[in-house]
Amino acid sequence: MEALFIGHSYIDVTMRADAMPRGDEKSVAKDYAVSFGGNAVTAAFACAKLGAAGINLITTLAPDWLGHMFMDMAATYGIRVHPRRVHRSSLSFVLPNDGKRAILRARDDNFLEDFPRLDLHGVRVLHVDGHQADAAIHYARACREKGVLASLDGGARRANVEELLDFIDVAIVAELLCEQMSLSEVDMLAYLKSKGCRIGGVTNGEQGLLWYDERGEVSRMAALPVPQGKVIDTSGAGDVFHGAYLASYLERPEAPWREHFRFARGASAFKIQHLGNEAGLPTRNDIVATVAEFAPSD
Repeated sequence: MEALFIGHSYIDVTMRADAMPRGDEKSVAKDYAVSFGGNAVTAAFACAKLGAAGINLITTLAPDWLGHMFMDMAATYGIRVHPRRVHRSSLSFVLPNDGKRAILRARDDNFLEDFPRLDLHGVRVLHVDGHQADAAIHYARACREKGVLASLDGGARRANVEELLDFIDVAIVAELLCEQMSLSEVDMLAYLKSKGCRIGGVTNGEQGLLWYDERGEVSRMAALPVPQGKVIDTSGAGDVFHGAYLASYLERPEAPWREHFRFARGASAFKIQHLGNEAGLPTRNDIVATVAEFAPSD
């Protein structure tokens, strides 16, 4: 095992339509995609697609058809799933439109059992998204004791995120978490530094990433200038970003984090041009081509 991801799994149904029907109306979507979903889950798939080996995933799993579908998807990407049982699979309906996306979710997070205890021998990175808070804090503590890099996708304020941050090395959070904690982006960076995070950042869509590096120096990494006409589906772009910087770290752990994030920026720029999470997973060649097509200003 080289990488451990912990999160909540979904099956995502993404539909591209001009408008949502109301009342007794009916309409036909222009396109659709069905794929895996969930923050850390999608990051794990992205990391695997980019060639990382030894990807393990602790996630929710139900004994229904959607659960079987999810396991087939994981097997296709060589991801080893360590299930935490629930009664029913979780489902997301995603409707991207004009650079944004509406999401309707049905989630079962009533766990039927404790989280799996795994031997962390050989693990090099941990990535959590705050779901399964008990498992996240357990493994973050264990990785801190072993000197293993721990990464957090702070997409929203979830249970014990403040405690969890005490054991996180790389914390990349969303603008939403800043709003929920009543912090500006700059104040959030200061807060992450105070928690001991070696690398910290705030993602903000088209504004890119405001972050601090190994020396604590704050800068902004602009998003790649993908034209609005090519933006199809922004859902999952942040998750792909996380998976890509972890893949880059696993390949070159000695490289500066600016390089890992530049690589990840190209991955997320690829994602937003494709409908659904699976279609939006880039290869390394896809990232090279995307960066070449949309040359960054920095």
